[in-house]
Amino acid sequence: MRTQRQPGALLAITLALSALPACGPAAGPPPLPAAGAKPPPAPPAPQGLPIVETRLENVGLDESALDRGANPCEDFYQFACGGWLAKAEIPGDEAYWMRSFNEIEKRNEAELRRILEEAAQAGDRDPVSKKIGAYYGACMDEAAVEAAGVKPIADLLAKARRVRDAKSVGALVTELHGRGIWALFDIAAAQDMKDATRVIAQLDQSGLGLPDRDYYLNEDDKSKALRKTYEEHVARMMRLAGAQEAAAKAAAADVVQIETELAKVSKTRVERRDPKGLYNKLDRAALAKASPDFPWDAYFQGLGRPDVKEVNVTSVRYFEGLSRLLKTAKPAAWQSYLAWHVVRSMAPALPKAFVDESFTLRAALTGQQEVRPRWKRCVSATDAALGELLAQPFVKTSFPGESKPAAESMVSQISGAFAREVRALDWMDEGTKQRALAKLNAMAYLIGYPDKWRTYDFEVDPKAYAKNVLASRAFDVRWQLGKIDKPVDRDEWQMSPPAVNAYYDPQRNHMVFPAGILQPPFYSVKSAVAVNLGGIGMVVGHELTHGFDDEGSQFDAKGNLEDWWSKDVGAAFREKTGCVEAQYSAYEALPGVKLNGKLTLGENIADLGGLKLAFMAYREMRKGAAEQTVAGGFTEDQQFFLAHGQAWCGKMRDEAMRLMVQVNPHSPPRFRVNGPLANLPEFGEAFQCAPGTPMRPTRQCAVW
Repeated sequence: MRTQRQPGALLAITLALSALPACGPAAGPPPLPAAGAKPPPAPPAPQGLPIVETRLENVGLDESALDRGANPCEDFYQFACGGWLAKAEIPGDEAYWMRSFNEIEKRNEAELRRILEEAAQAGDRDPVSKKIGAYYGACMDEAAVEAAGVKPIADLLAKARRVRDAKSVGALVTELHGRGIWALFDIAAAQDMKDATRVIAQLDQSGLGLPDRDYYLNEDDKSKALRKTYEEHVARMMRLAGAQEAAAKAAAADVVQIETELAKVSKTRVERRDPKGLYNKLDRAALAKASPDFPWDAYFQGLGRPDVKEVNVTSVRYFEGLSRLLKTAKPAAWQSYLAWHVVRSMAPALPKAFVDESFTLRAALTGQQEVRPRWKRCVSATDAALGELLAQPFVKTSFPGESKPAAESMVSQISGAFAREVRALDWMDEGTKQRALAKLNAMAYLIGYPDKWRTYDFEVDPKAYAKNVLASRAFDVRWQLGKIDKPVDRDEWQMSPPAVNAYYDPQRNHMVFPAGILQPPFYSVKSAVAVNLGGIGMVVGHELTHGFDDEGSQFDAKGNLEDWWSKDVGAAFREKTGCVEAQYSAYEALPGVKLNGKLTLGENIADLGGLKLAFMAYREMRKGAAEQTVAGGFTEDQQFFLAHGQAWCGKMRDEAMRLMVQVNPHSPPRFRVNGPLANLPEFGEAFQCAPGTPMRPTRQCAVW
């Protein structure tokens, strides 16, 4: 599993296999409403404005998703989504299902499938169609994949069996990294956190087969059971790869032993949220001193970058521990570990038996009931390998022309709202305010798709899927490492344009909104301003706020890791974020399973700030309106909050929920709705919630 630190994204639900503060007691999770509870009456429309009454569907909201029997002041998520929750079923090939995100993803996926199937079948084709069609076609050719068996990885498995010492471990790790198989650790090109104009090499902890270090180290019954399931899974996979029964079991035990030792020296996910702790720049001599038993000179030579003079190491302790392990673990254990990571990494490109066995682990982790259909897996694989090629025909058919100027307008309005908020803050001194505004003014935003498309300089064999996977990975590694010592490209995208997502990168100080998310129900020209701002407006505000959350706030306007806060202001900021941490730590996702307020802090701050900014922008955009629209009995303010709530209607299997709480920096959907709304006075006013009710607690958290 790669653990490379990623920019703050709106949604990261995709499950990896890969003392109270001075603000007072935080609101706990709202209880479920009493049966038959009725919502309070809607407040009257602004005095003097004529009222236009219409249906919810006419403004872009879903009447059938509501539970009008629930009390919005007790549990707004149930009120906004209860109807949908009662009817929705999680598809067998999914671990969770969300009303808005999956609706768009399903639509996008179908369009990508159409594009790829046409490209795979076309005769005379342009270069883009030829390459994406060949890649997808090879993936879909299950007969050829079955016929190839394990031959595509046989050479790597043979090399793993010949490993004898630290030098030979290093040689094979070098080869695997060159093919994007991340055993032990990973390498990437990254901006220098202290000089955002430079790109340097970065080494990061990796090499675990379970999603998190804690699965190896926790002693609760569930963790122990999962470790046993994992070891049995590894043994079955090694058997499929050709090992005899006894040898496969021994190999699995060795794999768990090696990975447990790596887990012991790995940073926790909370520790990895500290940018200062992730910045440890070393020259080559210092790297060799910290980790003397790994052959670093041969490693950089083998990857084609012998000229690398310095690297950022995200955890010196990890690489010190790795060096010790190279001396103490027996050769047979290294053979098993390296062979296993070849098999687990390449399993999706191997015969059905490997895919099915891989799914047994995913099912144990997420509760997913069925393997995704092959065409869905092949669409995802083509997008992963050739994302900006596949995006080119996609944006031609699926990116409405009005979406880009609409997003630009909302960015402008929400940036203006943030500037007004900063100027009015009573806890920030003037000097720090000016630095915050300078960062805001320097923030860039990329919308829809890149101005310049990336090229993919590797051959695609229409008859050999596993070969294509290795080729695409090797190309990507070369492309990434080729950026070292070159100027930073602030316009580079780190997300495929069809993605139903968005992100903020603190080192580039830019927000990115892919074409994939700029679609209904997040945005539509047919939807009311209040609804669009509650949907895509919150997305924009969320990403902007990431620049000023507990992590983003540590980077200045140029993207450098720098303490630009005055001492007193910094202390006030930490007090305010502590309130948010305590609030979310009180939420219980499942009986006995509470959220980790430290892990989710940045995303929770972004949700709260994003919603507040979007509401301010909506109010500004409706200034001077000639009339007030009441839809389904709801005022425009209420429509805004309903749009936010309905964007996050979602169901999740219990296993997936447990995994999310342990590894995901985002809160589950219910708390992404109720959490920020409970802190927003305008929500309580809109629904006339009495002070002290769950959705209008006496003490509320506020950061931005």
